[in-house]
Amino acid sequence: MSNISRNMPILAIALIVSGSGAAPAQRRPAPVSPPVAVAAPPYAAVADLVLRSPVIVDAAIRSTEKLKGPEAAGAPQGYVRLYVQADVLALVRGTDPVPSRIGYILDVLPDSRGKIEKLNKRRVLLYARPVPRLGGQIQLTGPDSQRNWTPALDSLSRQIAKDALAADAPPIVTGIGNAFHVPGSLPGEGETQVFLTTRDGRPVSLSILRRPGEAPHWAVALSEIVDEAAAPPARDTLLWYRLACALPAQLPTGATEKMSSGDASAAVEDYRFVLSSLGPCNRN
Repeated sequence: MSNISRNMPILAIALIVSGSGAAPAQRRPAPVSPPVAVAAPPYAAVADLVLRSPVIVDAAIRSTEKLKGPEAAGAPQGYVRLYVQADVLALVRGTDPVPSRIGYILDVLPDSRGKIEKLNKRRVLLYARPVPRLGGQIQLTGPDSQRNWTPALDSLSRQIAKDALAADAPPIVTGIGNAFHVPGSLPGEGETQVFLTTRDGRPVSLSILRRPGEAPHWAVALSEIVDEAAAPPARDTLLWYRLACALPAQLPTGATEKMSSGDASAAVEDYRFVLSSLGPCNRN
């Protein structure tokens, strides 16, 4: 019988995978190998990980064991399911304390020779959720939720978690409500406003201003009042992410249906300018 089978029965394994039960005994932390040199993921990819994960742990992997039979049920085709034990080095995000040692399920893809990468002593960041009634276990929130630890990834994860919990954190954008365009008195002059919908109903609007002989200017307002001195959000910030990764590729027809054809065309062009200014939401 394997060590996992002795220490973690099949029922508990099933609870970890499904997300629902006691913490393992606390022992001396395992040694940590030097960080693996990898490129830091883009901001949007890290934000996706952080915002879906109520628990983020900086940990060192102590041991891994391959699961077989019923314990490995549900692993993706071609993957190997492991039970991993890791020593907690720091709690990056979470409202409740975690024990000094945790366990979790990890699916890994063998290489072309069928070999599995050695993970023991690897320092990692784990993006996870707690498992009810299993205080010493966590459940990863996705197949990419174990990442090699680097100072840059650790710092960015902490910053995003802090920004998301701030009192003035931008709301989650869910779409576009309506828009209007007001032409100016001079050719090429005008202003477009686009009102966004949000998950909690808080107001968010885009304002695009054009003047003859000047580059167009746009800003985002997080209240009913539009500040003319406002600026576009800085790239790789939570507000930038909320817009760049949620706005549709085109201004919906319903947002401009009450405008004249000329005003609608101007609004569409101004919205396209905003998307171009924001740049792509790179999650790769």
